[in-house]
Amino acid sequence: MTAARPLDVLGTVLRLGLAAVWLVSGAVKLSEPFTTAVAVAAYRALPDALVVPVATLLPPLEIALGMLLLAGLATRLAAVVGTVLLLAFVAGLVQAWARGLAIDCGCFGGGGPVDPDDTSYGPSLLRDLAFTAAAVFLAVRPRTLFSLDGRGDRAGTHDHDRRAPADATEEH
Repeated sequence: MTAARPLDVLGTVLRLGLAAVWLVSGAVKLSEPFTTAVAVAAYRALPDALVVPVATLLPPLEIALGMLLLAGLATRLAAVVGTVLLLAFVAGLVQAWARGLAIDCGCFGGGGPVDPDDTSYGPSLLRDLAFTAAAVFLAVRPRTLFSLDGRGDRAGTHDHDRRAPADATEEH
């Protein structure tokens, strides 16, 4: 067993951090379905007929992403889907800001129209862009410690990393 590589450690921290984000965000939205629908509608980016389906499907999707990342199972797939979802969130925030909508993002519950003085898109955008960067990192380099993808190898050494010493001989 070899020592964990710094990028494996970084990936593990990012994977577990994003797992927590998705799990909390999804759980809060799942517990407040009406508020989630109000938040989705407030962006005025979807036809009315899609608001309830999106508000209904979003929490289970976020929870599923969180569970996959927590387990380290299908990390690359979860990271790619998470990246697409986060980019959609960023686009939603940018269009709301550009159109002068006074809304709370609803990222972690709540959401919907707010007093224009209470609107603050900058921090939400920066946060979502940081989450996007973490998801892109995991999509490009999904190997992390303590993951089912890595078969639970604690030291970050995967089968393809194990090399026989140059002077080792095979005995029969």
